[in-house]
Amino acid sequence: MLSLQPRQWLRRWAQLCTLPRQTVHKLASLQEARVLFPNKVKRLLYPFTDIEEYLDSSVDRTQFQLFHPCVDDVLKAERLFCPSPSHKIDYYMSAERMDHSPALKQPEVCFIGRSNVGKSSLIKSLFSLSPNVEVRISKTPGHTKKMNFFRVGRAFTIVDMPGYGHRAPRDFVDMVEPYLYSRKNLVRTFLLVDGSVGLQKTDHVALEMCEETRSPYVMVVTKIDKCGRSSLLKNLMNFQDVITTQTSSCFPQPFLVSSLKFSGIYILRCFIAHITGTIQLTDTSQN
Repeated sequence: MLSLQPRQWLRRWAQLCTLPRQTVHKLASLQEARVLFPNKVKRLLYPFTDIEEYLDSSVDRTQFQLFHPCVDDVLKAERLFCPSPSHKIDYYMSAERMDHSPALKQPEVCFIGRSNVGKSSLIKSLFSLSPNVEVRISKTPGHTKKMNFFRVGRAFTIVDMPGYGHRAPRDFVDMVEPYLYSRKNLVRTFLLVDGSVGLQKTDHVALEMCEETRSPYVMVVTKIDKCGRSSLLKNLMNFQDVITTQTSSCFPQPFLVSSLKFSGIYILRCFIAHITGTIQLTDTSQN
């Protein structure tokens, strides 16, 4: 759905958000992507297109493109991730228990996943247009021990949850389950799974926990740059089969992302803006 010529929509984006070039990653915004070829930009926006041709012809592509916004909508969403004097984006606070969590009214989304799945790296990429936002990243799995709250103006809040599995906090369940069950302004949980290794036992436990809450969640496939196409396709088809046959509250489409190469980051920002009701999209599907 790249209906606009690259120079046209990049010029329109430049009017929305102006940032010092030296402070942000070169691919943090579509504005910086103007140096790339259109096909490269398309793969960054819609990572599934990079592997679609390798799928068997019998596979239904629709389930991987249910949320497929146009470029104009993606640019509109990105504006929310640009700070301004009237739109402050910042780390707000951390909490070890649900009763320590801030009483915020705006819609909230949370990110959970196995230790070392790349959760904090992904959140840092989402906030890459706000370089002053501190998202701590460590090479040591299990670095995040508390629920970390980040405010995006008055629009919504993003919560970085502790990782489960290796080096998870001893009280992980006591910390996370009450939040997932009782947080009234939680509109979506993002469950991160490693695209290079597939679903692990702890991931299946997390899936069951998300299903038990009966709250909507979505699967995000991380580290798609860490494996070959054949391995990624194999794992992706398994993810899709699990979503179809074992879940009732999971969004049918898994989102593919690479925090390192920024693949899928733009569309994930757009999805967050959409589900929090912050923006009205003109179109959300390829069809």
